[in-house]
Amino acid sequence: MRKFVALITVSGFLTLAAVAQDKKPEESRKAPPQQIPAAEADKHYQETLIVTGKVAQVTIREKLVYINLEKRFPETPFTGVIFARATNQFGNLKSLEGKQVEITGKIEEYRDKPQIVLNGTNQLKIIESNGTPAGAEKP
Repeated sequence: MRKFVALITVSGFLTLAAVAQDKKPEESRKAPPQQIPAAEADKHYQETLIVTGKVAQVTIREKLVYINLEKRFPETPFTGVIFARATNQFGNLKSLEGKQVEITGKIEEYRDKPQIVLNGTNQLKIIESNGTPAGAEKP
């Protein structure tokens, strides 16, 4: 009887392991988030996307940082928000002004405007710096 129970238990663990392995490749095949311009972010609340645009304004406050794309506040169509607990990860945020960026995350609504809260540097990518693609050397 003990051998039978042990056999059933081992069989159950093997089945669970096989199911878990089947899910891993599925997760790794997920397509990267869709890319949209900042002006379209208000049509995509609760979606995880990459929002692109030129940084028009960086406002640094005691408890948070606002990264406004395309236009300065209050006309900005989209804002990236970094709370104080994460700002040290990002370096000189003011240097983003004028640069083309990608901000990745879940688009949320705050005071009738779209925003993404950035918790890590992997959510912010500079794709162009004053007309020079990121990583390219300036002449």
